[in-house]
This record gives sequence, C-alpha cells and structure tokens, in this order.
Amino acid sequence: MGRQGLQKRIGGTITALVTPFRDGALDTVDMMAHVEWQLLSGVDGLLACSLTGEGPTLTCAERMRIIEICVELSEGKTPVVVATGTNDTATTIEETLQAQRLGADVAFVTVPYYSKPTQKGVLHHFEQVAAQSGMAIVIHNQPSHTAIDLAPETIARLAEIPGIIGIADASGDLSRIDLWRPSLPQWFGLYTSSDASALAFTAAGGQGCFSAAANVAPRLFHSMQYSAACGHLSAAHSIDGRLRPLFKALTRESEPAAVKHALAALRDMEAEVRLPLVRVSPETAAEIQTAVTPLQIDGGGRLASRQAFRLGL
Repeated sequence: MGRQGLQKRIGGTITALVTPFRDGALDTVDMMAHVEWQLLSGVDGLLACSLTGEGPTLTCAERMRIIEICVELSEGKTPVVVATGTNDTATTIEETLQAQRLGADVAFVTVPYYSKPTQKGVLHHFEQVAAQSGMAIVIHNQPSHTAIDLAPETIARLAEIPGIIGIADASGDLSRIDLWRPSLPQWFGLYTSSDASALAFTAAGGQGCFSAAANVAPRLFHSMQYSAACGHLSAAHSIDGRLRPLFKALTRESEPAAVKHALAALRDMEAEVRLPLVRVSPETAAEIQTAVTPLQIDGGGRLASRQAFRLGL
C-alpha cells in the first residue's frame, strides 16, 4: 500500500496502550482483554510499546508478544502502530524491522533523546530508519522528553523522505498546524499526542490523537474525535467537557502510573508499574477516582474485563 493509501487509514483516536504487569511480568490475559475492549469501543488505531506502555522497560520477548496480540486481535481492520524510536539509530532500525516482521502497519518513531543531535543529525537518523526498514513512519516530536524541537524546515525535509507519512506533536501548540501545513504535502498527516488539545487540534485540521486517556474512556474519546472531525463541534465540546477532569488527573504524575490507576478503578487491571516509575500518590489517586466515577455509568469497567475475557463473554 502506498503512503497516500495508508495515510487514509491512520487518524481519529489511536490509543497509546498501557502494558499490564502482574507480579513483575507481562500480563498477557489483561493485555488481550484491554486491546479487545479498545477495539470493541471503536478506536481507530492501537499504539503499542510507547512511553505510555512503558516501552523502555520491555524485554524483546515482551515487545514481540504485545505486537503479536495487537496484530492478531485487530484482524487487519484497525491499524497497529508500534513505538520503535530510541536514541540509537541502529537500535531504532532493528526494532522497526521487528515490528514490520510481526505485521505492524506503522512505526511511531520519537526524535532521538538524551544525546541532543543537531537538526541535521535528526534528519539523517530518519533517512536511515526509513530507507532500511521500508515501513511507514510517524515521527513523534516531544521536546519536553527529548530536549529537541524540530524546526519547520526540518519537518518539510522529513516529509520528502519516502515512507514518512506524518508527525505527532506533543506540545499542544495549535499554531503549529498553520506554521507547518503550507510547506507540507496535502497527504502528510498532522497529529497530536496531547489529550487536552485533541479536540481543538482536530477542529483546526489535524488528523487525530495518539491518546493516553483513550485507555480509560475509549468510546467517549472516539465519539469526541469523530464529532470534531465531522464538524459537530457542540457535541464534541460537550464530550470534551466530560473528559476534562480525566485529562487533568492523568497528567498529575507519570502517565503510565496514572492511567493504570484509573483502569484499576474502572476494571480489575493491576496498577503495577516498573521502576523507575512508582504508583501514584494518595492525592493523585483521589483526583483520578473523582474523575473516573462519572465515567462508570458508560459501562467502561464492565466490558471485556479480565474475567469476562477468560470466559469468552
């Protein structure tokens, strides 16, 4: 499939999946149940092994199993995106090739972190990843984590590289759409990874959101994004208003820990995270509980729970 064809499939609500752990190990039953719930709730894509999924702590075997679960359960109907970016080009290529072999549709590749390469270095990094993998790539621009912010001219040059189909920005700065769009091909996707800006980003012409909050309220988040994309802004704003307390609560502490605590409150998923992350504080837990309690009336905690998945319900 060409990049223009694939681009049409990537958009809307793409859930940045958490990775369930139980007693220190990957909980494949909870992983399958969670992915199934997301798919049944109508999300438009699955993002595996990202920071929300504690990707840096996963073993190679765990990464493979998570990707296999997403690919198997999506049945080719929902795009599977895998976070493969590291601060090393060779490792990024290796992880991208692995995701491709396992049937993933798109690689989600962060701007290299920690070493703080120049804009030229970032450009060469993505050139090599795209050339050696041949996989569709969405770039993740997250300056708060990488200490690098891509310049508009760098993004324009990245869009010329075959295989790079879009960029997800984590800043929440809506002005970037107007800044970047004139120098980019029409098919090039612009996404956000900020839940708080998802509605406004879509209304301003963005293609979708890689969302942490969709783990907790997939059907509501999808409805909000769909309404915004269709121009039904009053409905979208109404849903956004219901989700605002959740967005705020999930950003109080580390995202994986906060999202898992919310899922523990709604369902029976363990809130376990891996060091250096720790469970949320009592204050954050209380705010999360207040935010998710109104969402329980939507049945989110009952569908595809661990027990129901085991029983085939």
